[in-house]
Amino acid sequence: MPDASEQEYVEYISARLPMLHRLAYSLCGDSDQADDLVQETAVRLFERWSRASRADQIDAYVRTILVRLFLDSQRKGWWRIRLFAAPPDVRRTEDHGTEDRTVLRDALAKVPPRQRAVLVLRFLHDLSVDEAARVLGCSAGTVKSQTAHGVAAMRRLLGDRDLMETGAL
Repeated sequence: MPDASEQEYVEYISARLPMLHRLAYSLCGDSDQADDLVQETAVRLFERWSRASRADQIDAYVRTILVRLFLDSQRKGWWRIRLFAAPPDVRRTEDHGTEDRTVLRDALAKVPPRQRAVLVLRFLHDLSVDEAARVLGCSAGTVKSQTAHGVAAMRRLLGDRDLMETGAL
């Protein structure tokens, strides 16, 4: 595709993205699926741009591509595929505010990587000492010592703040 033609494509698709997304969302009712549909439409249009750019009704041409892609996806039934039997268990915690989470994440970023990994596995993902050891490929004793060092580092970094017990991370 020549550079001028490619530039025309970019200008056209950039101007039409909101319209295409509204159409796609109206068809499927799901924002993520609509994004996928618009992306696939843009790719198809790019592949056929030399022919499409000469069409009298280019908007109608693009809408046809989008609608046909939508219909094809419905026939394939890909949306019926379930990767998991049930949605993941989401723990409900009290919201301690963005500031507390930001402070904790900043402090966690300053902890050495190995200790950070242990703290994340143990406290954010609720893994046992043995499970964390398997993930990290080390002994349970190493996980325990890294946990102790990591918690001590977090306490030093956080000072008197009582954020460790709040679960704001």
